[in-house]
Amino acid sequence: MEEKSVNKTNSNGYTFMFAVIMVVVVAAVLAFAATSLQPTQQENIRKEKMQNILSTVGIATDRDGAKELYDQYIVEEVAIREDGSVDESVDAFKVDLAKELKKPVNEQVFPLYVAEVEGSRYYIVPLRGNGLWNAIFGYISLKDDVNTIKGATFDHLGETPGLGAEITKEWFRKKFEDEKIFDENGNLVGVSVVKGNIDVSDKDDNKVDAISGATITGDGVSDMISERLKRYLPYFEQQKDIKVAIK
Repeated sequence: MEEKSVNKTNSNGYTFMFAVIMVVVVAAVLAFAATSLQPTQQENIRKEKMQNILSTVGIATDRDGAKELYDQYIVEEVAIREDGSVDESVDAFKVDLAKELKKPVNEQVFPLYVAEVEGSRYYIVPLRGNGLWNAIFGYISLKDDVNTIKGATFDHLGETPGLGAEITKEWFRKKFEDEKIFDENGNLVGVSVVKGNIDVSDKDDNKVDAISGATITGDGVSDMISERLKRYLPYFEQQKDIKVAIK
C-alpha cells in the first residue's frame, strides 16, 4: 500500500496537477497584489507629474511634497480646444496626450497649466512627440510674454543611453532657458536642436546645440516643441494681457 502511494505522488499526473495549482495560486497572488497597489501607483504617477510641471518654473520638490507645492504655485489648469476656447467640462490634469495625439486635431484637447511664482506668471505646456525608438515627452514653461522660455523638462520611453537619452539631463534642459520661441518677425518657430557653431549666449536665434550622435532624437524635440506650442496660439491671441506681438 505504501509503495502505491509513493508511485502515485511520483506520477506525471501528480506533477502536472501540482504545477497547475502552483501557477493558479501565484497568478492569484500577483493579481491581488497588482490590484491592491494600483491606487498607490496612480497616486505616485500624479505626484511625479506635479513634480515635472513644477520643475519647469524652478520649483524643486520630492514626491511627498509635490501636491502641497503644486496647489501653492499652480493657480489655473485650462483645457483648450483648437479654436482657443476653454472647455470647462474637461479636467486638464487628467488629459492623456498619448491618446489625444491619435485624434484629429479638431478633436484634441490641449492642457495648459498657469503658475505664479514670486509675483511672476508662467504658462506651462505639456509636450509629446517621437524620438528615434519611441515616444518623447515633457513640459516647457513660458514667461508672461509667452515668448521666453523659463524652463523645460524632457523624458523618453526608449532612447539610446548616452545618446538620445541625454535629453533628460540637466545640462541639456538648461540650454533652453531664456530661449525665444518667436522669431524676429513674430512667427512662432519654437526652438530647434541643431548641429553647428551655436552661440550659446544668443537667446534670440531660436536654436540650441544638439547632442552628439542623437540627431533624430534632437529633431524629435524640435518638432514636438513647435508643433505643440502652435496649438496654443489661438488661446494666447485671445488673452488681452499677452505682451508679445503674435503674428
